[in-house]
Amino acid sequence: MDTAPCPRRAGLASCGAGDRVAALDWGHITAALDADGHVRVRALLAPEECQALAALYTDDALFRSRVVMARHGYGRGEYRYFAYPLPAVVAELRAALYPKLAGLVNRWNEAMGSDIRYPTDHPTYLRLCRAAGQTKPTPLLLRYETGDYNHLHQDLYGEYVFPLQVAILLSAPETDFTGGEFVLTEQRPRMQSRVEVVPLSQGDAVIFPVRHRPIRGSRGFYRATMRHGVSRLRSGHRQTLGIIFHDAK
Repeated sequence: MDTAPCPRRAGLASCGAGDRVAALDWGHITAALDADGHVRVRALLAPEECQALAALYTDDALFRSRVVMARHGYGRGEYRYFAYPLPAVVAELRAALYPKLAGLVNRWNEAMGSDIRYPTDHPTYLRLCRAAGQTKPTPLLLRYETGDYNHLHQDLYGEYVFPLQVAILLSAPETDFTGGEFVLTEQRPRMQSRVEVVPLSQGDAVIFPVRHRPIRGSRGFYRATMRHGVSRLRSGHRQTLGIIFHDAK
């Protein structure tokens, strides 16, 4: 995906995150998600923004919890969930991306026979989450070091689950780390899993399903189960920003 996220690509850091999201080729993004179940967005964040976000990891005041993956059987590495209020760029990206994706996921749910429909704006959706007891923010920073990895998983936190999420690579491959590829698997009924490795550069985003996506078959649509993870780091350190649109209990 090579759509420029800002009309003035060279001035990426001076272009607001919401403007970058609005400037993306959403027709291309939607078509890629329909066809492949994921899409890569080039340079959604500038290198200096990636570095600034990565540096937040050690500021305890910004986070509500820390998870060491090995303690829970999730893999190796760790991550921290932001507390409200979110850092400005994280909040802006979350609010700007949601309405661009809501129409697509409503169409996906219809195709999969689900009656669930999502509001067109993120504040309304968060109010539904809170009414169901899901009040904790879910955007997070993940950190991996040499030998770390993340098992294939799904990010489900309660009754309300928005079907798409976004991960943005904050570190520079081959400079900050080697290995650590973003991996997706797709399990179709009565078939073996399909594996997809999504190559990312610093500042690139990948949009992908939390749990399911529809695939058109000879007798209509059927539901494929999706999982994602990170392969083992061979060297260095890797940090990622994860943007999940539903809140947690």
